[in-house]
Amino acid sequence: MTTLSAFKNFTDNLNESEQLMPVMFIGHGSPMNGIEDTEFSRRWTQMAKEIPVPAAVLVISAHWFTRGTRITAMDFPKTIHDFGGFPKALYDVQYPAPGNPQLAKDTAAMMPAANVVLDHDWGLDHGTWTIIRHMYPDAHIPVLQLSIDYTRGPQYHFELAKELMALRKKGVLIIGSGNMVHNLGMVAWDKMEVPGYGYDWALQMNDTFKTLISNRNYQPLINYQTLGKEALLAIPTPEHYLPLMYTLGLNSNKDELSFFNDKAVAGSLTMTSVKWG
Repeated sequence: MTTLSAFKNFTDNLNESEQLMPVMFIGHGSPMNGIEDTEFSRRWTQMAKEIPVPAAVLVISAHWFTRGTRITAMDFPKTIHDFGGFPKALYDVQYPAPGNPQLAKDTAAMMPAANVVLDHDWGLDHGTWTIIRHMYPDAHIPVLQLSIDYTRGPQYHFELAKELMALRKKGVLIIGSGNMVHNLGMVAWDKMEVPGYGYDWALQMNDTFKTLISNRNYQPLINYQTLGKEALLAIPTPEHYLPLMYTLGLNSNKDELSFFNDKAVAGSLTMTSVKWG
């Protein structure tokens, strides 16, 4: 249960609204989306114009996989270039958004059983800044990251997310950043430039995921290993899938649901994204 003490200082100064801030799962794909003008990055830019301006942004990124749960709690998180083999222009990018240590403390207090650690060493990895710099290029909105505890399964993350629902009432935009279908070992590098190219199993699983989400039938998504061999091809490792669990746990039956950037890339990846609210 969330206590009133969890909202002292920063969150107490935010006006609570009956209308919840939207919550999104965003397929982030290649780091190059962070600097290129693509159909995906253009949609991120447009999305920011379609939703209320957030008081802060909290991102659960596939690229911060930790033992236990951590949250960035520094005044100015560094820009992390956690990839290799890309053009120098990508490594030159800095996204100087502020953090908010008090919001980090408030958020950690909402999840007492998780014993959330206030982290001063991480920053904003490419699962966060490649998206957010298109949405909020002025870098004026506080951005925090919440890590994913790799010792826990999907059900745990789904339930943990529910404890953060009060942030949506306070104008905090929560984003899960990963990819529903993400199998780098099977990427068709020769098809990178073919729009919408996906293997049959990838397209099948993408459709299955969308149907289950649309029907708000979340238990099969939580127990994705039971969805057949195609699901295991789509999710050979869980880090890019688990951010979806947070967004499933954070939406309500009253939220309007829509999909965007719903395309396959290079055979074994999908950029399919979801907005609730």
